[in-house]
Amino acid sequence: MSIYREYDIRGIYEKELNEQSVVRIGYALASKIDGEYVAVGYDARSHSPILFEYLVHGLNAGGKKVLDMGMVPTPVNYFTNYQKWDGITPSASIMITGSHNPSEYNGFKITIDKAPFFSDDIYALGDECSKIEFPSKTQREVTKIDAVSRYIDFIVDEFAHLKAMDTSIVYDCGNGVAGIVTEDIFSRLELKTKGLYIEPDGEFPNHHPDPSDEKNLKDIKKLLASSGDIAFAYDGDADRIAVLTHKNNIKGDMMALLYSMKMDKPTVVGEVKCSQVMYDELEKRGCKAVMYKTGHSNLKVKMKEIDADLACEVSGHIFFKNRYFGYDDAIYATLRMLELVHDGIDLDAELEKLPKVFSTEELKVKTSEDEKFKIIDTVKVLLKNPPSSFPKIKNIIDVDGVRINFENGWGLVRASNTTPVLVTRFESSSKQEAVVYEKAINSLIIEAKNLIKES
Repeated sequence: MSIYREYDIRGIYEKELNEQSVVRIGYALASKIDGEYVAVGYDARSHSPILFEYLVHGLNAGGKKVLDMGMVPTPVNYFTNYQKWDGITPSASIMITGSHNPSEYNGFKITIDKAPFFSDDIYALGDECSKIEFPSKTQREVTKIDAVSRYIDFIVDEFAHLKAMDTSIVYDCGNGVAGIVTEDIFSRLELKTKGLYIEPDGEFPNHHPDPSDEKNLKDIKKLLASSGDIAFAYDGDADRIAVLTHKNNIKGDMMALLYSMKMDKPTVVGEVKCSQVMYDELEKRGCKAVMYKTGHSNLKVKMKEIDADLACEVSGHIFFKNRYFGYDDAIYATLRMLELVHDGIDLDAELEKLPKVFSTEELKVKTSEDEKFKIIDTVKVLLKNPPSSFPKIKNIIDVDGVRINFENGWGLVRASNTTPVLVTRFESSSKQEAVVYEKAINSLIIEAKNLIKES
């Protein structure tokens, strides 16, 4: 059951994701899908094509036909849900990917009726898979589609006005699947580019494909310093982006502020880890800013619910409904950022205008799957009567964990939905106060752990 996560299904190939488990997943998913066709694509991992065949077995046995898009970035997989293929619009898509996890991992990101299949639906699917019999093989019903070419044509057409723009662009695909589309897009738009680790390789021989980790940006920073005006880096399945200038590593919340400059008073959804600067600045501009739960599935659902134009996660998931379809696409986000540069916006100058705050990275506290949510619940109780030394609380937001707003900043503690850790983050107009907030909240976490042990 550990492979069934909040946002997707993810586990180790052969040990957890094998013929027995994956065929059952395909078979059980078939019963959740009303239409006849399911589009399936996969990332660069060596075992992805094997899992594809297992999944086809299960889907076909469950009465579904498969549209095979082959190796694609995750955004291309999402894109297929909005297209007709010889008159057929798929009722669902499944992306076989381990995202930025180590090479032995793989998994499934599932979209049904253009909406993410996640949370309780995934947990219920796991229960169902544990009880069903292994289905017999039926006739293989698979039709190949060229989703990559259709996607590239769409992006090139959408950003034709950027053709031959005078900016030196460097980028790092991290041997993930971004390179499947970036080369053709950049070439057809006649952009001046230099790329690193473009060739997909599921062993990720050069560095781990997670651009939210600073150490994985070492090579692209060197290339930017010598050859570029702006740099981009992608995660393993190209739904997360890093944007770098000579002065800044622009996090997802600051990207949202920049993107919103070219929108007419947009509604923007951010996660609980986003800087207060983002929320405050959006409100100052007359935009609507909404704080919501962390997680790409959560944000997509919230965007649809309130008809938002844009959403973001600090880690680099950027979701555009404005001029797009409302899912996270690092390639599309690249072109929207280049569009800002093309239109004369100085990214560094705009960031320089913002209030100065001291923000920590995500700080992780190890715990267990059993305890992590209990700790959050206990911290909430302790906050009702905090110690006298605790910083003065303005208000508490509990949409996802606990975000405590203080007089000059905030602190966050939430349980990760994917790993056995608590995630904390702290921000203040003063570095010293950020440290005070961190120490105070960590003390509550320790007290909560002790109370749970005693009980």
